[in-house]
Amino acid sequence: MLGHALVVGYDSRTPVIVGAAQVTDRIEDPTTARTPLELMVDAVRSAAVDAGTTTVLRGLDVIAVVGGLWSYPDPGRQIAQGIGADSTATLLTEFSGHIPQALVNDIAGRIQSGDLSSAVVCGGEANRAARRARRAGTERRRDADSSLPPAERFGPPLVMTDDVESERGVLAPAFVYPVIDSAIRHARGETIKEHRDRIAELWAGFSVVASQNPHAARQEMLTANEIKEPSDGNRMVGFPYTVAMNANNNVDQASAVIICSTERARELGVPIDRWVFIHAGALSTDTPRLTNRHELHRSPGVRHAGQRCLELAGAGVDDLAHVDLYSCFPSSVQVSASEIGLDIDRSLTVTGGLTFAGAPINNYSGQALAAMVHRLRAEPGLGFIHANGGYMTSHAMAVYGTEPPPAGHFAHAHPQTAVDEEPTRSAGHDHFGPTTVEAYSVIHNRAGKPEWGLVALRTPTDSRTWGRITDAARLSAMMEVDYAGQPAELAPNGIVSA
Repeated sequence: MLGHALVVGYDSRTPVIVGAAQVTDRIEDPTTARTPLELMVDAVRSAAVDAGTTTVLRGLDVIAVVGGLWSYPDPGRQIAQGIGADSTATLLTEFSGHIPQALVNDIAGRIQSGDLSSAVVCGGEANRAARRARRAGTERRRDADSSLPPAERFGPPLVMTDDVESERGVLAPAFVYPVIDSAIRHARGETIKEHRDRIAELWAGFSVVASQNPHAARQEMLTANEIKEPSDGNRMVGFPYTVAMNANNNVDQASAVIICSTERARELGVPIDRWVFIHAGALSTDTPRLTNRHELHRSPGVRHAGQRCLELAGAGVDDLAHVDLYSCFPSSVQVSASEIGLDIDRSLTVTGGLTFAGAPINNYSGQALAAMVHRLRAEPGLGFIHANGGYMTSHAMAVYGTEPPPAGHFAHAHPQTAVDEEPTRSAGHDHFGPTTVEAYSVIHNRAGKPEWGLVALRTPTDSRTWGRITDAARLSAMMEVDYAGQPAELAPNGIVSA
């Protein structure tokens, strides 16, 4: 039994996670594969089993669902019907990778304030089955109840780019995150080889964790060389990232956690050794447009939110036994670890990350939370989760523990004023002519051949804009010798030349 069984100094409203579950399907036939709704219902029921009592789903105040690619107008209502909780209120989040943790923080705060007693947070996708069905030209079962009115929404809509950024190539995470990694490389003064070797070793460590995760999409352990070198099935995507460094959303996965007050947990008869306390949370947003970020390899949002989250939990980075940093790409992990002060050589995932464990679109951090709950029960201590949305734009994080929070209650911070006071950079989209290359990636086609380069540029007034490189010889050279810091000419059509 955990040590907090003897502790009585916490508030009766302090939120605890009492049940957690992940579901992963590997069904080959898309016509028999389960739907996202069926996966989520299974995850909720499994979380109730994990709580150790069949009563835990009685009297739920809310079922909150992380938004996905599917078309359910109110998936929480259909889940409620599936588990016999028809009168429960529902929420459906907006679309963003940070949203599962932001949602948990919000619900924990509402429980702490007495507005709620118990809630379910869940999410899931069946993207693997959908892809197989498209390839096979078959129809999948549809179980969305279109007669339901739309659910109440949670969270702001995610803004990724403006028109100029999009026109210049700031179009997708697989294009942009390698640009951020080249900024990291340049700031560290590394050669391209040194940089590729280092990030491949980082990702190999994530692969080791995934190999021990029964829910991971890719459970084979890959070496650093297997990760960094292009091969059949591992083409280059956005240099320096191969497929094995990109988020993998080709999964059928779901997760659920059941959160309630300690008072409600006792009323429901949940054994104390199932409780995991939510100590503290934090939320922040960097500049909505990447163009305005002062430095591409920094995140004031992560730094300020991380500091406040740890302060509220009464903890330092060395107190964290388990960590899961959002790992869509290596640059996200590096930036977050640096800003929070975490040693990059320690384990930074409890799942294996979005490449290897898999990413059910927005719900990766929901999967990570379920994994964290089980890890903390098995290896008591403090756990930390960071979730990221956009281009390192929106951040949510929390500290969890097997002991009650030192303050006796959950605390939450939104240090946005401090983030907004940090330096930003103006957009120089009207500038054409001489520029300096700040960072870049080389985008490859599906055959693994270099096609074009996305380049972040500094103008003579030190503002930022973007351009494309299409010259084949230049693209090849950019993958051999660091092009950052070199002079370049930006034409009015957005094409960059030496």
